[in-house]
Amino acid sequence: MSEVNNNDIKDIKPALKKTTIGGQALIEGIMMVGPKRTAIAVRKGDGTIYVEEMTQSDRVTFYEKVPFVRGCIRFYKMLVRGTDALMKSADISEQGAPEPPEEEGKKQSALDQYLSSHYNVMVTLSAILGILLSVGLFILLPWLIVFIAAKIMGSALADTAWMSVILNLAEGVLRMVIFFLYLRFASKIEGIDRVWRYHGAEHKTIACYEAGEPLTVENILKHSRFHPRCGTSFMFLVLAISILIYTIAGILIGDGRFLVSALIRILLIPVICGISFEILRFVGRHDNNAVCRGLSKPGLWLQRFTTSEPDAPIVEVAIAAMQAVIPEDADEDVW
Repeated sequence: MSEVNNNDIKDIKPALKKTTIGGQALIEGIMMVGPKRTAIAVRKGDGTIYVEEMTQSDRVTFYEKVPFVRGCIRFYKMLVRGTDALMKSADISEQGAPEPPEEEGKKQSALDQYLSSHYNVMVTLSAILGILLSVGLFILLPWLIVFIAAKIMGSALADTAWMSVILNLAEGVLRMVIFFLYLRFASKIEGIDRVWRYHGAEHKTIACYEAGEPLTVENILKHSRFHPRCGTSFMFLVLAISILIYTIAGILIGDGRFLVSALIRILLIPVICGISFEILRFVGRHDNNAVCRGLSKPGLWLQRFTTSEPDAPIVEVAIAAMQAVIPEDADEDVW
């Protein structure tokens, strides 16, 4: 992972234009999502850049416009779309590369054949599995650890209102620690730094576009790889807001019963996501405000573990993805 200059975060300037265009790092590529089009750009094994426009429905449901509800819907749709793009990029990035000898003539299993012919099922199941793993790791695991600790202390102490607050705060801190460790361990995985570099290129390209500058490699590289409206910042908000919501629920309902306590945490996840989404939107619109800039700092700091400085070839891929989704009407993508 490349070294981080703290001034790189402090020197982020407010954008001339805040765009709704967002993206996601892929395997040797980037997905960009615009107001009308979604596209992926992937560096193939032969060195060329492959660009594909993905299907994007123009229909926006009523619930996608309702505050505190739209966040959950958009998060799920983005997860499914991102999973689809990630799986496609894995295949595309290998095109043109020499095929390993051991793969030649290898037969697919019955499960592989079924999933290959039912691609939408595979993408949906992958997205759902990702959600379940995240809920288990970041929500239920810290709760279970604290719940067991509370039982060891005894119900006479753990069931008091003030102890409920302390236990929920401890659970929130533990949740943050697990998330931080997850990012640290993920950064050590072989090849993940390439993904972080593409993530950094995505941020730099969007920042260059928001600054009103031509999308050239030279212009993009001079921008910061940290962006206040990033998915990493959203995840931090979710974890932070969960402390408040679960603490209030613990005081009002109680944390003593195992199944009730677990069910409450699962049922409140959409509420937490909805609140976090609205806060992220508000902070993104008012980044000239000192308080809002302060709220952005933790998420920006965490991006040092999910982004790295890209090189010119990686930026070229980001440019190709960005140019494919920029709307003809400049007002269509205003944040």
